[in-house]
Amino acid sequence: MPAWDGLLTEQDELVFAKAGFGHSQGFGQRPAVVVIDVNYNFTGEKRQPILEAIEVSRNNCGDAAWDAIPALQRLLGTARANGVPIFYTTNAPRYHPIDTGRRATKNNRTVEATDETHRRRNQIVAEIAPQDGDVVIEKDKASAFFGTNLIAFLIERGVDQILVGGTSTSGCVRATVVDAWSYNLNAAVVEECAFDRGQTSHKMALFDINAKYGDVVSLSSAEAYLNGLPKADHATG
Repeated sequence: MPAWDGLLTEQDELVFAKAGFGHSQGFGQRPAVVVIDVNYNFTGEKRQPILEAIEVSRNNCGDAAWDAIPALQRLLGTARANGVPIFYTTNAPRYHPIDTGRRATKNNRTVEATDETHRRRNQIVAEIAPQDGDVVIEKDKASAFFGTNLIAFLIERGVDQILVGGTSTSGCVRATVVDAWSYNLNAAVVEECAFDRGQTSHKMALFDINAKYGDVVSLSSAEAYLNGLPKADHATG
């Protein structure tokens, strides 16, 4: 059953079905994997229940983050085995209050300093650390595309499909998929690889993505797709 099963009203289910939303776009021919913001700001140093975790770092997603890491390891391992390019995003450092932008107006903990943010901040967690040949992109806004060179890298490599994981499903993951849609690029969120601080937000974001902007796929189907690619160098243009 889809993650959002049981959240829609009966009328909503009928409306979206009758309007034709949610059709699968299928996979492209030349994929890349994009891992969004799986850094210590969002995972913490160790697994903790979320209400404890956010006492340390306001962005911490608690258990949900650590549940997704083994799935991300599998996805990344399969991508590397098949020569598929991998891109990571993490947050750019902020040195001045103006760098917070609208964050400070929407969250009253935006500018607070903690030991966590001073010590690890935006480092991608060791369990899925980038390897030689991977590309790490620093971004300042929600979408991996906004103000970055991501689309240029994808064009250079002839990518027509991105497989997306990371956090938060309702924030940066969704924003990235919407921008991919705007660039006429296929995007699929690998469900087990995405996480959020909010359980309902996570499920409804997956529904919204699947209805209008991309596909939501299982880890097993993403792995089967990658393993079924022609044996060629997908990392070159």
